[in-house]
Amino acid sequence: MARRPSERRREPAPLLRNRIASGRGAMEQPNATGDGDVPLTARFWAAVVLTGIAAGFVGVALMLVLYSVQGLAFGAGTPTSDVEAAVAAADPLHRVLPLLAAGVIAGVGWYVLRRVTAGKASEVDDAIWRGDGTLSVARSTGTSVLSVIVVGLGASLGREAAPKLMGGVCGSILAGPLGLSAAQRRLLVACGAGAGVAAVYNVPLAGALFTAEVLCGTVRLPVILPALASSATATLVGWIYLPTGPVYPGIPSYPFHLSEIVWALLAGPLIGLAAVGFVRLVAWVSHRRPRGRWELVAPLGAFAVLAALGLLWPQLYGNGQGMARDAFLGVGGIGLFTILMVLKPLVTTLCLGSGAAGGLLTPTLSTGAVLGGFLGSAWALLWPGAPVGAFAMMGAAAMLGAGMQAPLAALALVLELTHSGFELMVPAAAVTLIATAVARWVDGYSIYSARLSEVPSPH
Repeated sequence: MARRPSERRREPAPLLRNRIASGRGAMEQPNATGDGDVPLTARFWAAVVLTGIAAGFVGVALMLVLYSVQGLAFGAGTPTSDVEAAVAAADPLHRVLPLLAAGVIAGVGWYVLRRVTAGKASEVDDAIWRGDGTLSVARSTGTSVLSVIVVGLGASLGREAAPKLMGGVCGSILAGPLGLSAAQRRLLVACGAGAGVAAVYNVPLAGALFTAEVLCGTVRLPVILPALASSATATLVGWIYLPTGPVYPGIPSYPFHLSEIVWALLAGPLIGLAAVGFVRLVAWVSHRRPRGRWELVAPLGAFAVLAALGLLWPQLYGNGQGMARDAFLGVGGIGLFTILMVLKPLVTTLCLGSGAAGGLLTPTLSTGAVLGGFLGSAWALLWPGAPVGAFAMMGAAAMLGAGMQAPLAALALVLELTHSGFELMVPAAAVTLIATAVARWVDGYSIYSARLSEVPSPH
């Protein structure tokens, strides 16, 4: 049987030139590939570190804006404030007014910004997947600031979109004066985007995996090494202001229970199909946004609907962080889980479809948490023993993995966001695997690819 010839050369060449005793090539280890079209030069490594530092500071600045707005609106102006409790404690008028203000700010702000910066690039995914990594500083900054303001005022959107975008902008800016190639700039922008997510959520590993799995589509050493460096650096810088602990503190270390394995096998396909439905809804509203003067009033209408629903269910306000925390703690019965798992994706896509820009990471995670809580509560009627919070954590990972088409990043996010869940890793991995595979088989779009703009016609 003929063997394939050994790969004897590696680019860049290693410092040790003499062969080991077997004479086999280092390239025969699948992940020890060459750098490809993105040489990891000393100049590129300097850019990676600088991008991580810049992404960390930009993330801190954006969170300062977010918490300042939250403080003015609901009296929850610190990183550790309980926004859901503050919203629930507010009287109806003070609960509704911030969202109506957000509607006016969003409508006027984005109407003006999109006309002043028409034709400018401000989508990280587009810049990496279809472009050369170049992003408009003006449009990206305006979009990011408006995004954190409306999220701080209660819009049902994620806060990660702004630091993700501005982290990418940092990489895009630094690539020019450092003389990087277009391929190097794309990877640097991806590293900066992942670093921005890592900094604001204190998730360095998940930020690196987000860069590799979601933005670059590959977990290879030439990608994961700079991704880890930028995410770790940005997270360290973020500690200047942001908490060093988990985003969801106090989550118990739930024990493994045999029923969780069986539940994972049954719930995985259901969560995968739910993710497909959510992604398709995201796609539908993303390509049917209002045009012309309707852009001015659509956010006000959407946020008014959210405000009305929020009078009954304040958990719908914001990115869903409080909703996910309650589910992780097992707080809430099957009836509440049912309402929230239906309404949260609907109000999120309503806000997105109105023309507002924001993230989908935490809304997807929180939807998965209450969906897992619902399915776990129903399962506990048949096989009691495992706590509902454990099913919520597994549901969050599965929904996020299927929605992002990135199971490793999703699992890492749940672990780092809670600093818990390690004993659930086998059933969590199983349900995330199945949900992601089902979503990939049925459709294959993600919450990021579904939002891509139309490809311009060549004619």
